[in-house]
Amino acid sequence: MRILEEAIRSGLKFKAVFFRASAENRVDRLLPQLAAHVETLLLPDKLFASAVPSETPQGVAALVRCKTFKLEEVLAKSQAGPLLAIAGVQDPGNLGTILRSAEAFGAGGVVLGEGTVSQFNSKVIRASAGSVFRLPIAQVKLAATLEQIRNLGLRLIATSSHKGTPLDQAVLTGPLAIFIGSEGAGLPRELLEQMTDTVAIPHSPNVESLNAGVAASIVLYEIARQTSHHSVKENAITL
Repeated sequence: MRILEEAIRSGLKFKAVFFRASAENRVDRLLPQLAAHVETLLLPDKLFASAVPSETPQGVAALVRCKTFKLEEVLAKSQAGPLLAIAGVQDPGNLGTILRSAEAFGAGGVVLGEGTVSQFNSKVIRASAGSVFRLPIAQVKLAATLEQIRNLGLRLIATSSHKGTPLDQAVLTGPLAIFIGSEGAGLPRELLEQMTDTVAIPHSPNVESLNAGVAASIVLYEIARQTSHHSVKENAITL
């Protein structure tokens, strides 16, 4: 229910909404939020369960036309906030967490490289808590996009578990593209060699690495903190 309400709030176009017969009480809650021309169907419980790919269906599902973006459209948003480049993150919960944090901390857009789980995966959608509906996201071949990103004046920042400038010492203001690698292998070498800088999140040596979703969230928070602090200083100087 919450994800469908987020889709409605995000302005997505609904083609049809399906309700499980035993969850008929949810119809009255959702119908006023839907456009008049959206088809609604009440299905027997068994049929609904066989059609909905969820272990704990809440009794309502929908066919929705999601927004799609070209690379150029995502890059055009990079001046509004950091660009996130995701390389080979396969766990849908991790990607959903990254997308949720990206919206929360003001990322301009997201590009998903090869080997990364689709943003339309149902677990990604749930973990994103609706952010996937609102963020500009494009699927790309990352190595082929580096020149375009660099030509926009963005610094290319890699994240690492062990090597690089400690996060609290890194300068993360201005136009940035933050590259997040896979949960196990990290960023591929061919991408690492093209980076402007690498930042590392200091943590206990007893832990080999941080979860990709957690690491991305920490870096995004630090960018937002530094950007806010930098803006306050600039305003103080102007005044």
